[in-house]
Amino acid sequence: MDAKTPDARYPTEDRIGALEELLNERYSVRAFQPREVPRDVIEHILTTAQRTASWCNSQPWEVLIVSGEAKERFRKAIYAEASRGLGDDYDFTPPREYVGVYLDRRRESGFQLYNTLGIARGDKAAYAKQALENYNFFGAPHVAVIHTNEPLGIYGAIDCGGYVSNFMLAAQALGLGTIPQAAIARHSGLIRRHFNLPDDRRVVCGISFGYADHAHKVNSYRTSRATVANTVTFVDV
Repeated sequence: MDAKTPDARYPTEDRIGALEELLNERYSVRAFQPREVPRDVIEHILTTAQRTASWCNSQPWEVLIVSGEAKERFRKAIYAEASRGLGDDYDFTPPREYVGVYLDRRRESGFQLYNTLGIARGDKAAYAKQALENYNFFGAPHVAVIHTNEPLGIYGAIDCGGYVSNFMLAAQALGLGTIPQAAIARHSGLIRRHFNLPDDRRVVCGISFGYADHAHKVNSYRTSRATVANTVTFVDV
């Protein structure tokens, strides 16, 4: 029998295999079916993600799950601000610049998206139109807004990043699609006003989620990943 960790229900080989499968399956969904996810399924995702590790077990994430008419009101408000070119109030400083291999990876991902949608290279108007789909939540029936406490600083946000990853993996395991969206955090002031959040709350990102529209061409491509050799240095002596 394969080795097991103490009290584990499944052999180690099965456990790592399930994780690898979820990581390999998951992608950023940019077209969703309109049907809503049952509440018990959403709560299952949330219960699973709540096991995320955090600094001193502070568990600094708080989550708004916005659905139904509330989601539509939020969508209209944030789309209106974004489409007018307003809102550039990230609570956490976004990347100043992409250079070298990081720029290469970003370009590769962007061109995969645009080529799949038939958007010509350099068509900035079409780029901007597609970017605005972030604020339609790509048609998702639900959006999660992840926020944290200001005094915890960047490490509170890092812990929230772990929560976001586990949320997405749990959703994938339950047959759902997700897309994490820094674009939503670009409108942190609007979010605080819209949801009456206290001034000390800091918006990390959003996650639009629901059932993926697998027939839509925008969901047909997959991004690449660097190799371990490109990202890891072993120091032995």
